[in-house]
Amino acid sequence: MKVLLGTTNPSKVKRFSKLLENCDIEFITLKDLEIEDEPDETGKTPEENAICKAGYYGKYFDLVICNDSGLYFEELSLEDERQPGLNVRTPMGMNRLSDEEMIEYYSNLIGELGGKVFAYYLDGIAVYNNGRISSFMDRESAKNVGAFYMIDKASTKRFEGWPLDSLSISKETGRYFVEGSDSESKENIIYGEYEKRIVGFLKEALGIK
Repeated sequence: MKVLLGTTNPSKVKRFSKLLENCDIEFITLKDLEIEDEPDETGKTPEENAICKAGYYGKYFDLVICNDSGLYFEELSLEDERQPGLNVRTPMGMNRLSDEEMIEYYSNLIGELGGKVFAYYLDGIAVYNNGRISSFMDRESAKNVGAFYMIDKASTKRFEGWPLDSLSISKETGRYFVEGSDSESKENIIYGEYEKRIVGFLKEALGIK
C-alpha cells in the first residue's frame, strides 16, 4: 500500500513510519511527487488544519495522511498572543522563522517567562481515503502523556525538522530531547494508550485490518 504523507519534513516521515511499522506501507512525500502547492491553513485547531491539508492533497493521491500540531505553554493562557499554538514558525505575526531563528526566539520567550516552562504538543491527524476524510485529536492525552519542559538554554545538538527539541527536556530523565534516546525525541513522546489510539485511528481510516 502506498500512502502520501502531506509533508516534506523528514522527521514526520520517520514518525509515521514507526507508528505504522509492520503494516506493509510505502510512504511517499510531496517532494517525491514534486508537489509544491500548499493549501490555505485556516483552521483554529491542529485537527482543522490537518483536515484542510488532507482534502487538498487528496487531489493528488487516493490515500493521504496529514498532520498539524501546535505548541502550548501552561504558563500562558490560550488567549495570550505569545502562546505559540498553531503559529510555532510564525509567532506574533512574524515571517516564517528558520530552525535557528526559532531556537533564538523561543529561548528569549522562555527566558522572559522565568527560564523554564511546562509545554505540550497538540497533534491533529487527518486521513484522506478515496474521497472520505477522517480525523483525530486528543488534547487531554497530549497534555497528560506528552508534557515536557522547555528551557531558555539550547543544546548544541539538532534534530532536522524539530528545532525546538534543542530546547526541550524530558520530565522523566531531565535530558534534552536531542541528547536522549529515541524515546525522548519529539516524535516519540506519544506512548502507551495514547499511541494505541492514534495507531488504531490510522489503521481504521486507511482500511488496514
